[in-house]
Amino acid sequence: MERLQDLFIGIAGIIGAGKSTLATALGEHLGLPVYYEPVEDNEYLEDFYRDTARYSFATQIYLLNRRFQQHQEIIWRGGGGVQDRTIYEDAVFAKTLVDLGLMEARDYRTYLGLFRHMSNFMCRPNVIVYLDVKPERSLERVRQRSREVENGLTLEYLQALYREYESFIGDISKSVPVIRVDWDRFHDVDEMVDVIDRAYFNGSFLREVSWTPTRA
Repeated sequence: MERLQDLFIGIAGIIGAGKSTLATALGEHLGLPVYYEPVEDNEYLEDFYRDTARYSFATQIYLLNRRFQQHQEIIWRGGGGVQDRTIYEDAVFAKTLVDLGLMEARDYRTYLGLFRHMSNFMCRPNVIVYLDVKPERSLERVRQRSREVENGLTLEYLQALYREYESFIGDISKSVPVIRVDWDRFHDVDEMVDVIDRAYFNGSFLREVSWTPTRA
């Protein structure tokens, strides 16, 4: 019988949602390897935030490449894993950059073409957990963690990103089971595991999950 320990679990959500925190907790709880979003060793990130329009395409290609490497490693090593932001979400950021006039349309077309070719070699996650966090709360959390490179993040950008995420979740849920959780308030990891277990094994479609934690 399939168990959570055998699954490829993707954690999705906008910047500052709490993906890394939940991914770490789930990895420890389930004994699964965790694959984190490249931040500390991302050699484009500082330039991206300093001059987004100039470095948007290079940054997106860099992230696509790194996440593809992670994705393939999870699949080929077997035994399940937890990924902090899936490769499918990269297109959300690229589309947002185009909509805000921060990436050229031709660069976006090139990016999408590359992504589509790469997707032919990808197996989808068993389940995606979407941490639904409003842009205002996201900005609060970004400021609290005080990463210097993120000082230029604006509410306008996060609001545009959130709108694009809403479209993405509706689309991806047609082919990958998505568990959507209100994550404006963090929850207990034990209960989160129970929620994933119940929601995943009882269906393969978008599920709205809400509950009142009994443990702090």
